[in-house]
Amino acid sequence: MFRFGVDTFIWTENFTEKDLWIIDKAKEIGFEYMDFAIAHPEQFPVDKVIERLHANGIIPVTTTTLSKETNMISPDKAVRETAVAHMMKMVDISVAIGAKITGGVNYAGWGYITGKPRTEEEWNYSVEAMKRVCAYAKTKDPELMVTVECINRFETHFLNVASDGVKYCQAVGTDNIKVHLDCFHMNIEESSFADAIRTCGKKYLGYMHVNENNRGIPGTGLVRWNDVFTTLDEIGYTGPLVIESFDPSFEELVANCAIWRKLAESGEALAIEGLHNLKELSAKVRSER
Repeated sequence: MFRFGVDTFIWTENFTEKDLWIIDKAKEIGFEYMDFAIAHPEQFPVDKVIERLHANGIIPVTTTTLSKETNMISPDKAVRETAVAHMMKMVDISVAIGAKITGGVNYAGWGYITGKPRTEEEWNYSVEAMKRVCAYAKTKDPELMVTVECINRFETHFLNVASDGVKYCQAVGTDNIKVHLDCFHMNIEESSFADAIRTCGKKYLGYMHVNENNRGIPGTGLVRWNDVFTTLDEIGYTGPLVIESFDPSFEELVANCAIWRKLAESGEALAIEGLHNLKELSAKVRSER
């Protein structure tokens, strides 16, 4: 059975105490998971979130995006240390609220592009830093999985495709790191949704965002959902499948995500219709297998 979730970005750019109602709304709509997108860990209302999660039983996931100030591949060692500290804080938050996955662009600064392909030095910087993060996570909760999101070429030059994500996990070399795939980015970078998922397989696919090619309502665009669900079923993926999109009124995210127009009547409407479509599409795949 496929299990669906929704990202807090559907409603808010920076989740704070004023946004706690979102947790109840996600449950009311019918989602099983909530992905807490945390750009600023120091502002995250951990205790209040714990209370609300305990009250309604929705399952938490956390994601983050590193910035130029927390860039794991920066030539500046101080910046790389800040990145490690940021990720250790993400581990602490995840453990506190009961999340078993912390994903996102957590291996390099999101939007940091040098104008040339990834270098061996950058690779080594990130791998060594991530080894420390994964070791720290292991001491806090052996079940917590760090997942690295492969995103498109316009947002990073570091990890764009599933095969690079697997290579990165192998380089880090611990059993608590996996790949985070996103259909929006896969639509740009991969030659095949099915092949990308198979490249990760059950061993390395740790998390999945089920977004449409234009970040609009899932099921209304170009993503080959039959291929996605068939292959996820084939490899035995049982993790969360989360809808993520953004609003053009957001201040920090709009430029990097290039969201210049509304993709639905509202973020909530996108999530409701998207969940309906994805449930129908996935049920059809299951019935035909």
